[in-house]
Amino acid sequence: MIELEAALEQILSALPAPRSESVPLSESLDRIAAAPVDSPISLPGFDNSAMDGYALIANDLASATPETPVPLRQIGEVPAGSVFDGPALKSGECARIFTGSPLPTGSDAVIMQEDTRSEDGAIQCLDAVKPWENVRFAGEDVKQGAHLTSPGDRLTVGRIAVMAAVGVSSIEVGRRPRVGLLATGNELREAGEALQPGEIYESNRRTLALLVSQAGGLPVEYPLVPDRLDATATALEKAFSDCDLVVTSGGVSVGEHDHVRAAFEKMGGSLDFWKVRIKPGKPFVFGRIRHQLLLGLPGNPVSALVTFLLLARTAIKRFQGASNAGLERATGVLTEAVHNRGDRRHFMRVHVDGNGRIRSAGMQASHALSALLDANALLDLPPNSALKAGETATILRIA
Repeated sequence: MIELEAALEQILSALPAPRSESVPLSESLDRIAAAPVDSPISLPGFDNSAMDGYALIANDLASATPETPVPLRQIGEVPAGSVFDGPALKSGECARIFTGSPLPTGSDAVIMQEDTRSEDGAIQCLDAVKPWENVRFAGEDVKQGAHLTSPGDRLTVGRIAVMAAVGVSSIEVGRRPRVGLLATGNELREAGEALQPGEIYESNRRTLALLVSQAGGLPVEYPLVPDRLDATATALEKAFSDCDLVVTSGGVSVGEHDHVRAAFEKMGGSLDFWKVRIKPGKPFVFGRIRHQLLLGLPGNPVSALVTFLLLARTAIKRFQGASNAGLERATGVLTEAVHNRGDRRHFMRVHVDGNGRIRSAGMQASHALSALLDANALLDLPPNSALKAGETATILRIA
């Protein structure tokens, strides 16, 4: 049996080097940057007004008050998207200006529209302004050549917004892996079919497909596979002919009806390990064939979910070149006592509220799905350990 960190290290070291592709910036949300992006322009690109008002020379208004307004002669205006085409402003002059409009030559401040009134053919200024008040300077936000994104960064809405503002239209990102999803078991039936005694509805593929998409992969679901060696081998051969990674659920334990390991070896694959020291999810197969990987999950739904989140999800994100590929770690405070009397790390399904309080999400058995209704994190509980209510614990966020 292998420790979780050792298992993850073996999987990640077997991944092929990330390959890149160019996509429109509008389609890059949550993709992984494959090349650095530096700003081609400054932002703002020119000194401009922070509000609607009048551009002027600040020194002219040194004595302006509501009781003793200073009159200025308006010599033009600067609508957004244009530049002032008149001569440089001189003392005693002003120009109407709007938010984002370039500052006219000669001006060094903007007075807010609310601090002025038009009277007797002049703009009466009711307040003093300091030099460069209400002015946004060229490059004060982003300077030309500034570094925006590094390889391995996830492209968030914020990163995309900044790149759009400086005119980036496309970006190099890591190629998304095609991930084949197979579920094995004679007892499995598709949703909508009538169940016979002893049969259950298969849910792992649908759950895993959502998680694959969430991790940036392209899920490919295949038909249910009966518990026969020949059928399992045929299904694996088809999946590996189409996909970069193949994720199976079920058929990886040591029973006489578990055929994934044997079928994979029959088609020329090599197995690196098949047990991980975690709960739930001890039966986990990792194998390689050519440049492709097999990630064999247990059939119990919760075991499949947990092992996918801890191992397969990380591999899918690293395939794309992600720097931070694991689940986000955080700490919280337990509202109840928890214990782990076993010799494997137990990843309990828990709910963490907005104040960081941790409670069990429900039944912790590996077959029990009901706890997933409320779970938004996994509590990493070491072997042979107990924590009291009020103690701090480490969690991995899953929602």
